[in-house]
Amino acid sequence: MTERVNEVRDRLRACPEPSGHEGKTAAYLAAELRKAGCEVRETATGGHGVVGILKGAEPGPVVGVRGDIDALRHVVDGKEVCVHSCGHDAHAAMALALAEEAAKTGIRRGILKVFFQPAEETLAGARGMIEEGLTADLDYMFGIHLRPIQEAKAGQATAALWHGSSYQLEASVSGRTAHGARPHLGVNAIDAAVLVVNALNCVWENPVEGWSAKVTKFNSNSLISNAVPDGVDLVFDLRAQKNGVMESMLQKVSDMVINVPTGLGAVGTVKKSDGVPAAEYDPEAIALLEEAITAVLGREGLLPPIVTPGADDFHFYKRAKPSIKAGFVGLGADLTPGLHDPSMTFDANVLPDGVKILKYAVDKLLG
Repeated sequence: MTERVNEVRDRLRACPEPSGHEGKTAAYLAAELRKAGCEVRETATGGHGVVGILKGAEPGPVVGVRGDIDALRHVVDGKEVCVHSCGHDAHAAMALALAEEAAKTGIRRGILKVFFQPAEETLAGARGMIEEGLTADLDYMFGIHLRPIQEAKAGQATAALWHGSSYQLEASVSGRTAHGARPHLGVNAIDAAVLVVNALNCVWENPVEGWSAKVTKFNSNSLISNAVPDGVDLVFDLRAQKNGVMESMLQKVSDMVINVPTGLGAVGTVKKSDGVPAAEYDPEAIALLEEAITAVLGREGLLPPIVTPGADDFHFYKRAKPSIKAGFVGLGADLTPGLHDPSMTFDANVLPDGVKILKYAVDKLLG
């Protein structure tokens, strides 16, 4: 299995495909699942996804395991390249090895569904699989993700990787154009948008909660420099460790965008907000993964929960079906210098341990 999981990872690393364009990756995974004896479902919603399905002879729970499959675009040495700089090649390799091992041993009861999810980086993949009804019957859902060396080293893992909520709110401020020599005849959209940016400093949530709000884009639509501009587009990046905090921030920032510009006679509009919810896990799922990590890595390898401001669209699965018992493994791999860096590297010798952790949890539920 060690040789196999690294063979698959090498194959996927050599053919990185960006979100929504994972056709070759999906075709390869589907073919390997069929060779292993799995029933296969393929989907194009949100990208190119694949689900491998194994059924036991006896009634039991439906257990899902997700591996994401998309890569990231980077500019390296002046050229655009696609790189598996978030470790999705490793995640998919572990998920395929799990499916193959489970197919060899068989499952006694219930159903195992191994998800190879596209478009995680664009937050479209999980929602696409949900829309196709592929997750409607799930009782459990497990994920796994490599962690930077600052969070976990090789031989270590956490049973609860607490991702935060991440949203981008797109807004515009509209004024009225005028000649630069006659500004009193217009409404300067930049002036009004600057007030909005400054007002963001007055948006507060509970300081003991993890959250942040900042402007990450500010563009005027003016093509000339001697006229009062009549439009500005803004983007707000919002982060929160809890979904309730995010909902409060979205409301406060939206109200601010609409109300603040009126003092100058401008109009603020919220055009779009989209993002991903924060992690919500279940004690039963976390306890099972803790048991699995301890069995594979020893008690010294079990880390306490890790809180990260990073986000993952895995959490749409529980948002869509709250009864799902969800858990998420953060696997140490001596990963440096960090995720989303095109030079990212890690110790591939940890991948079999990831497979064993997932297999232990699956066997406890379906064996």
